[in-house]
Amino acid sequence: MTATLGFVGLGVMGGRMAKRLLDAGYAVVGYNRTREKARWLAQAGLRVAGSPREVAEAAEAVFVMVTDGAALDAVARGPEGILAGLRRGALVIEMSTVSPAAVRALGAEVAARGGALLDAPVSGSSVTIEAGQLSFMVGGEAAALERARPWLLAIGPTITHVGEVGLAKAMKIAINQGLAVQMLAFSESVLLAEKAGIPRERAVEAVLRSVIASPMVKYRGPFVLGMPAEALFDVGMMQKDLGLALELGRATGVPLPSVALVNELLTAARGLGLAAYDFAVVFDVLARLAGLPPSRKS
Repeated sequence: MTATLGFVGLGVMGGRMAKRLLDAGYAVVGYNRTREKARWLAQAGLRVAGSPREVAEAAEAVFVMVTDGAALDAVARGPEGILAGLRRGALVIEMSTVSPAAVRALGAEVAARGGALLDAPVSGSSVTIEAGQLSFMVGGEAAALERARPWLLAIGPTITHVGEVGLAKAMKIAINQGLAVQMLAFSESVLLAEKAGIPRERAVEAVLRSVIASPMVKYRGPFVLGMPAEALFDVGMMQKDLGLALELGRATGVPLPSVALVNELLTAARGLGLAAYDFAVVFDVLARLAGLPPSRKS
């Protein structure tokens, strides 16, 4: 456990990942744009840095988990960015959901500074992290992955190497669009049963015991009975990922009609003032169209 690891982006997902590294015995130095959000990690032993550059200067490997491409550019580039402080031979483990082109460009800049980049987005949520069930998709050189493997396994037990840098982002985008489409299908099933006369609670119970209950549906499906006050993955974040999916679909010639539909329903959710809720709130849009009451809100 001699490596000092860096972590840039200590939000809902990144903060919990950093905590697992601390719990595994690693020294972790981290940065978050809103410093107050890192206080609980500082109390757990994380050293809070003043900039992404300071993190990179101190670490053998820098994990990055930020909101989108603009946030990645802000923490990676510029005089106080990761690239400015990156050690020769260091790893950058980029876990954000951004376009394949964005991570390939960053990978080239990291390589020009004598480092290596792993494209390593995750499948799961804060619930999955805390249960120790997070999975990684990884793009990059096999040697870099083997070096990082112990650190990744400290966060989650499953690693799938999909190929070169950029392909893991493509895989992540392909998976995330499926989350939204599954939630739409689940909502339709529950509302159809409810409209036919089955109480909503009993319909949810039946679907969650059926063959269509994926792991995601099992933990998110109950949200249609009571939407949590703190979103696991809010409407805006999901729409960002659906936009990436539609962009990738156009570039590769893959039609994504169900993705386009759920994206429009989430736009309707924003129009109804529901943007701050988990994307499971697509249920409320359909419920209104069906003349049924929306989910309860915490």
